[in-house]
Amino acid sequence: MAIRLGAPAAVIGTLAAVIAATPSNAAEPVRTQQAPTGVLPAVTPRAAGAAHLSSARPTTYVVRPGDTVSAIAIRNGLRPADVLAWNGLGWRSIIQPGQTLRLTAPASPSPAAAPSAPAAPSARTHTVARGDTVYAIARRYGTTVAAIMSANGLGRSAMIVPGQKLTIPTASAPAPVPASSAAPVASPKPAAPAAPRTHVVAKGDTLFGIARTYGTSVAVLLQANGLGTGSIIYPGQTLNLTPPAPAQRTATLDAGQRAHALRIIAIGRELGVSDRGIAIALATAMVESTMRNLDHGDRDSLGLFQQRPSQGWGTPTQIMDVERSIRVFYGGAHDPNGSASNGLLDIAGWQGKSFSAAAQAVQISAFPERYGLWEQQAMQWVAGLR
Repeated sequence: MAIRLGAPAAVIGTLAAVIAATPSNAAEPVRTQQAPTGVLPAVTPRAAGAAHLSSARPTTYVVRPGDTVSAIAIRNGLRPADVLAWNGLGWRSIIQPGQTLRLTAPASPSPAAAPSAPAAPSARTHTVARGDTVYAIARRYGTTVAAIMSANGLGRSAMIVPGQKLTIPTASAPAPVPASSAAPVASPKPAAPAAPRTHVVAKGDTLFGIARTYGTSVAVLLQANGLGTGSIIYPGQTLNLTPPAPAQRTATLDAGQRAHALRIIAIGRELGVSDRGIAIALATAMVESTMRNLDHGDRDSLGLFQQRPSQGWGTPTQIMDVERSIRVFYGGAHDPNGSASNGLLDIAGWQGKSFSAAAQAVQISAFPERYGLWEQQAMQWVAGLR
């Protein structure tokens, strides 16, 4: 669903990336002589393609007036998404004349020799029963919610379902406490201290420095504390380090929306996509177009997933083809768009990413957190729509 907001002509530093008032489906072509408004998260490109490129292709390119990333990429036999990722740019980043762009993937650093590691802690598994919660399971095994979520790749809005097996990370794998046993049991080892929830500002603190200390971002701190770009922090002020979990969204589909949802589910089943992958596609369509095949959108965005012709998703006619746009979102070996775009199945390790992160890897949105707000509803659609 397109949201139109204005952006300032010049924004400086990290705050520009985190407060860019851009729609969730925005993906502006990168052009010269404009002000930057975003940074692209690194997207794992499709592995194919590099081997057959000519060895004569330059490894760098100096930007000239009028250049765009798309034009530079095509001229050198590359995909725009790869050039953006290799240079740490977003779809809305601005390139300037004289700027040098990398045209090859950066070399992976050699791993440092690892010191002898202590024996890995043992782990148990727990089969989720009706009525279980992650909090109750954590207490039962003497661990923490954060540890269970990390061990199982769960996000804050993830659901657990009866029959699901969870890995329980513990140092000594203590036996669970039987709910009905009256016999005394050994006290479990103290759980690891929970991550801090707040920070008291000290003299000399900056939002950037605080974000680095706690492994978060300036954007999260701004959101968690209701701050704006011009807000001032002062010694003694208490800052929340994480924003409150947003409420999950729900919707009742009309006939047109239902037909599109059923088609997303059917094609996902045909391609062998997991229920969670299908739910990611449903949630993405709900965020981008409210599950409608729109013939308009922000800039040149079109269709069910608001894909953009200018970014290589196909021609306008192709994008408006519901069947094709769904298959392009899923991607994989039978992607009708070939290697011009990365679908969900082309993202390495997408199964282990959080719900929002997996959708974001495909859409490259300015507001990736919106996809996770539809996770529970999307899973219900997968289970119940017929």
